This record gives sequence, C-alpha cells and structure tokens, in this order.
Amino acid sequence: MKNQLLFLLITFLSFNCYSQISFEKGYYIDNNDQRINCLIKNMDWKNNPTEFEFKLSENSAPEKATITSAKEFGIDNISKYIRSTINIDKSIDNVNSLILISKEKNLEYQEEELFLRVLLEGNASLYLFEVSNSQKFFYSKDGSKIEQLIYKKYLDLEYNRVNTNRGYRQQLWNDLKCPTFNISKIENLNYTKKELVRFFEAYNKCHNQESVSFEENKKRDLFNLTLRPGITSSSLSVKNGAVNNRDIDFDNELGFRFGAEVEFILPFNKNKWAIIIEPTYHQGYTSQKSRSSDVSGGILVAKVDYKSFELPVGFRHYFYLNDDSKIFANFSAIFDLENGSSLGFFRNDGSPFTELDIKTSYNFALGVGYKHAEKYSVELRFHTSREILGGYVHWGANYNAASLIFGYSLF
Repeated sequence: MKNQLLFLLITFLSFNCYSQISFEKGYYIDNNDQRINCLIKNMDWKNNPTEFEFKLSENSAPEKATITSAKEFGIDNISKYIRSTINIDKSIDNVNSLILISKEKNLEYQEEELFLRVLLEGNASLYLFEVSNSQKFFYSKDGSKIEQLIYKKYLDLEYNRVNTNRGYRQQLWNDLKCPTFNISKIENLNYTKKELVRFFEAYNKCHNQESVSFEENKKRDLFNLTLRPGITSSSLSVKNGAVNNRDIDFDNELGFRFGAEVEFILPFNKNKWAIIIEPTYHQGYTSQKSRSSDVSGGILVAKVDYKSFELPVGFRHYFYLNDDSKIFANFSAIFDLENGSSLGFFRNDGSPFTELDIKTSYNFALGVGYKHAEKYSVELRFHTSREILGGYVHWGANYNAASLIFGYSLF
C-alpha cells in the first residue's frame, strides 16, 4: 500500500511539472509603445507576475517578456496588467502573526516597479497588487499618478490590540465625489475587491463615463456537487503484541460505498486547484476467520463487523487534456465515524473469548482520476492503514482499503 501511494505521489508531481496551460489571444506593449498582438500563456495569476510567456503565432516558439521589456500586457476579455513605478506599503494583514504586524499606523512606502492588475478602467481606475494572500488596491483619476488606497492593520501599543487604518475612505470621499454619494456610502465601504469595483463603477456612471471591468470577465463555476458511488476492496489485520496466536489476517472483501462530494474551485491558476469534502457511507466490512488455538475446543474464531461513515477533506489538482477532458489527483485526510462496529474472538462452540472495543483514528488517501465534459468521472483511490483498536496496549488492528469511484456532477 505504501508503494502504491508513493507511485501515485510521484505521478502527481510529474503531471504537475508537465501539465500545460494554454496560450490565448492577447497583446503586449513594448518600451517603444509598439503593440504586439500575440498569444499569451494564461497562468491565471494569483500573485502579480513579473514576467510572462508569449508566442507570435500558434506554430512559433515560446518567448518570454519581463517587466523591464513590456509596459503592458493583456489577454483578450480576461485580464490586463500595466507596468508602473509606485510607492507601495507591503505590510501584512494577517492578525495571526502579531510579531510581524507593524506598530506604525501610517503606510511605510517603498518605491517599486510592478505589474499592477487592472480591475476596472475608466475615468477613475482601480488596480490590484496581490502577494502571499495580501491584497493592496491602487487607484487613479483622470490619468493621474497611481496611488495606493490606504488600508493597514497595525499593533496599537497604547491599547495593546490590533487596529486598522482605513484611510482609503477619506481618500475616496475627497477624490471621487458624486452628487448622489452620501457619507454613509463611504463609511460602509469595505476594503474588498467586490465592493471597491462596485464603487468605482458607480463613480464612473455618475460622471457619464463607461467602465471596463476585467472582473466581470472572470466569472466562473466555483462550486460543484457530485454523486460518487463506488466499490471498495478492504482488508483487516489484527495483531497482539503479547500473544502471537491471536494474530489474524482477514480476507479482502468487496463492499459498496456512496459519497456526495462538495468541490470548491479556487479562483486562480485556471481552475486547476480545488478543496474537496466528501461525506461517504461505506457498507460494513464483515468477515470471519478461524485458526487453531490453545483455547477450549482447539479453534479460535475471529469475527469483525466494521461499519464506517467517512469524511474525507483534502485538495485536488486538475491537468487539462482538452476542452472536454482532464485528469486529476487528490490528497485527503479521512476522518472516520464508526457506527455499531464489533470485533471479537470466539470459541468453536460460539461462546465469547475476547471482545474488543473499536476506536478509530484518521488516515490519508491519494487518488487519481479522469473527468469528462464536467459531468462524468472515475477515480482510483488508495488509503493508508487506519488503526481501529486505538487505546489498547497490546492489541492493534490495521484496516486497509482501495476504492474505484464513479462520479456524476449535478452542478
């Protein structure tokens, strides 16, 4: 089983290295202000890039442009990035890292040349710089210099707590005025992509200006619900560290499983990463094994009836083959809830010899599969051993399983 998991892990890493992301129609502008129409490798960047790959035609070799050679680039109807030398404060916003949070309320700027992602373009434009789960928004009005919207979490030493400088509200109140805007519109404005895009759209509309929103073009399916029946091959090995003739290796048994998988597609890297949660019912693993022993009657009979309800939680990575087909690999931690299970040893006449209380622990699983037309899927999944006799000093029981799972996505 360990060798199988290792093989699948190597396969996963190999596909991850060689999986392809398509080149899509786009353009870039060089330092001579010349626009070059081309095909750009769409990485669906989560963090702002410093370079990108492009091809001048379908059959030409890939080339690379960097922030020093391109002033702007974009993928048609999807995304746009512009190069700008800006003053930026890169302080972190993660309140779980108090030791790293700045004690300074005001933004601490440093000048950098960056590719800013254009969120909305118009009379007033909105930009984003994102790195390490930290989002910094910028804006400009009427072609003015791009400025950072003031937002910063800081450690207030006077009150020994984390406070937030929301100076962006005052900035927008001063710079982006509209007769229909009241102070409550600003006071309730949160520092999020969705709300800021909506605000800038409203401002441009107020001044009879059109807006081009690149966020609108990034709408996608971020949630899937899939029914997943399948077949599981299971085995159980029981060991006793004190008495050897209590060791029992039960036979492999086939059983039915049924799961309902909830998949959350992460909104970056071309929908290739997902978080998966799959409540799963397993038909009970029932088996019986006899062996010679020194007990009365000379035969010891081991019986197991293991009923399981599992909750796998993990992540998945897709590798696109074409528009209708993709393969995937996923890794999950499996939390088990046994229900009315039993494991015991009996004499040949049926009288109980030893009865054990089943107490399970979590284990892991690695699977590879194929999905077609966003509807139909099949997966082969291998589980690591699960201890089901936790709490005993001398007893141990390892439950092993492998599953063939079929899927039908409802949406």
